[in-house]
Amino acid sequence: MVLERGLVFMSDTRTNAGLDNISTFRKMTIWENPGECVITLMSAGNLATTQAVVSLLEERAKSPDERTPALLGVPSMFQAVRMVAETLREVIGQHSSGGLQSESAFKATLLVGGQVKGSAPRLFMVYPEGNFIEASADTPFFQIGETKYGRPILVRAFDAGMSFEEVMKLLLVSFDSTVKANLSVGAPFDYHFYAADSFSTGRTGRIALDDPYFQSVSQDWGDKLKAALDSLPDYSFDM
Repeated sequence: MVLERGLVFMSDTRTNAGLDNISTFRKMTIWENPGECVITLMSAGNLATTQAVVSLLEERAKSPDERTPALLGVPSMFQAVRMVAETLREVIGQHSSGGLQSESAFKATLLVGGQVKGSAPRLFMVYPEGNFIEASADTPFFQIGETKYGRPILVRAFDAGMSFEEVMKLLLVSFDSTVKANLSVGAPFDYHFYAADSFSTGRTGRIALDDPYFQSVSQDWGDKLKAALDSLPDYSFDM
């Protein structure tokens, strides 16, 4: 999400290849050059692909003489997302037997956001083909992976002027709705709240399924939804 206060990222940690093969992997990576830039990447899709992309970006960041420049050395977020997109396209192209195909089993989608000194915070969505779009005032947040269950809550309640605390509540309600409807999404949830112009990693952490606040929000949200439904007028078949 793009807020007036900065950027907010949250990801679940569930990956699965069937109901009997569920694993937990971190889907969020944060790179920081204190005082200069902070870049956060989140992933959805084929785990081998996303891990290869992150590994390549980190490996090249360690080697100044690499043909591809280090991610933290780029002059703008636009150049950063271009590098990420090219790396994603490279990885998918190497693993797809028939060349680059968006419907390949190796496809993945990425969210890349952050701030480079001299420009405002920016957020991008990178598609498997390597093209990307940027968040704007009309589209201030992106979702990847399973989106349909949690999205209506975000569409109705999101406000760019919200505080980080208010956004945490909103995101947990959205994730709770998704978790209850789809087994492919599950806790714990990783988060990063980046304050604009801080140029350092913000508040980060992990919300477990048994987190007292998350349990309270989940229970209260369910109770209030039921109460709201009960308060609506009943339908009459005699109308």
